[in-house]
Amino acid sequence: MSGDTRKKDDPTRAGVMISGWGNYGKTASVCSAGAVFEDQWLKLHDSLHPGALPGTRDLHAPVVYVSTPVTATPKSLCASILGFFRAPTRRAATLPELVRQVADSLHDHGVKALILDDISRLRMHRADDQDVLDLLRAFMSLDVTLILTGVNIQGVGLLREARWNKKTRQWEMPPLESTRIHGLEITQTEHRFDLIELDRFRYVTPNQIATFVGHLKGIEQHLRLMHAKPGMLTDGTMPEYLMRRTGGVIGLLGRLLEDGAQEAMESEKELIDESLLDEIVLRRDAPEQAPDEPVIPADSQTAVTRRRAKRPRNTTFDDHGPTAHAGA
Repeated sequence: MSGDTRKKDDPTRAGVMISGWGNYGKTASVCSAGAVFEDQWLKLHDSLHPGALPGTRDLHAPVVYVSTPVTATPKSLCASILGFFRAPTRRAATLPELVRQVADSLHDHGVKALILDDISRLRMHRADDQDVLDLLRAFMSLDVTLILTGVNIQGVGLLREARWNKKTRQWEMPPLESTRIHGLEITQTEHRFDLIELDRFRYVTPNQIATFVGHLKGIEQHLRLMHAKPGMLTDGTMPEYLMRRTGGVIGLLGRLLEDGAQEAMESEKELIDESLLDEIVLRRDAPEQAPDEPVIPADSQTAVTRRRAKRPRNTTFDDHGPTAHAGA
């Protein structure tokens, strides 16, 4: 964001795509970075928008956050962006009118970064989603930095299937197998965006351990418990315990400590330790299984086996022929 704001007369601003799995802190990280950038930008310009138009000076918004519509279309995306500014729209407005209104709103409010969350809702086999991607590329020429976040972006076709290069430590896009329809557009997308992958915390190397412990220290400073003490989350075996319970997933770590703090207050213990956290149940505490193996409760395993067993056919009303009748 900082680099793009220094560019002048550049027809296209480079964008960023941030990918990661659920509870990995994508939205929180992007919003935190956007808040820091906005504070720096406002301080640099004394909280005033350079060249602001009458009536928009108090609506200076350097960073805009919008969630991708569930049923994304170019019109619905424009409506979501305009909704951030509470801008009135006509129900019968055409797409060119909405796009022009979005461009005017971004310019009049001094927007420098547009954060679009849940971008992985787009699927390239749908025509509307392809049109939305084309519209996003058009927004890159509006002096705005696009920041797109989503789950497994490299696997949903938005940038084509990507592979992680261990040497360069970057995602690389393989060559197109064909140049059928929309092949060129996807190639343009991958060249205009940098792909960043957010991973969970690791606890193997000294640097990884120090990073995780440093994060725990930051959390520790914000816990307001009566009996809390320095090192409550970082001393002894507590870091290893938290890593084992959450697997380094920042979202699960936050939930575990939030529930632990609530339990500490309700029990009047006012302190978080391993014995207290043992009472908190997380979904991850289930037995480890292969990633693609479905979770089947133990009590339902017998029912599944029974359904698979072939039930014998009822022969009560069968006609066994004249011989059977003669014997009877």
